[in-house]
Amino acid sequence: MSTTSLVKPTGLLPFSFEDFFRPFDEWVDRSGFDRLFRQNSVPAVNISENQDDFAVTMAAPGLEKSDFKIDVRNNLLVISSEKEDTAEHDEKGYKRKEYSYNSFSRSFTLPELADKDRIEASYENGILKLRIPKKEEAKQQDSVKQITVN
Repeated sequence: MSTTSLVKPTGLLPFSFEDFFRPFDEWVDRSGFDRLFRQNSVPAVNISENQDDFAVTMAAPGLEKSDFKIDVRNNLLVISSEKEDTAEHDEKGYKRKEYSYNSFSRSFTLPELADKDRIEASYENGILKLRIPKKEEAKQQDSVKQITVN
């Protein structure tokens, strides 16, 4: 399970792992592999922030509302899903049973200003949407601070 922060880190490392592998992209076309890996492992996620809340949207087509499990453990938001399908075919004297099992888990570190008790989730047309409100004291803080030059 990988963990992502809702807010970008402020320079713990001077580069990302993608930046590290970028020079090798000239020699190896990883685009097909990356696309296949992402499609079969975890859904794509978009995160945005405004003055009042964070919005997390996840593309997860083919699932039902009941397939999702969303937990908050301390300051960790965990979104996961497990889905098992069975199809049975009885044709011309033989039986065939097919199984498919899909699962994923995504974790996000919530910032201190997130109000964990008021998180809302909805699922419609293959898109899971989470709204993570900010605490009232975080909304009231002025995000612009004037610095006087001495």
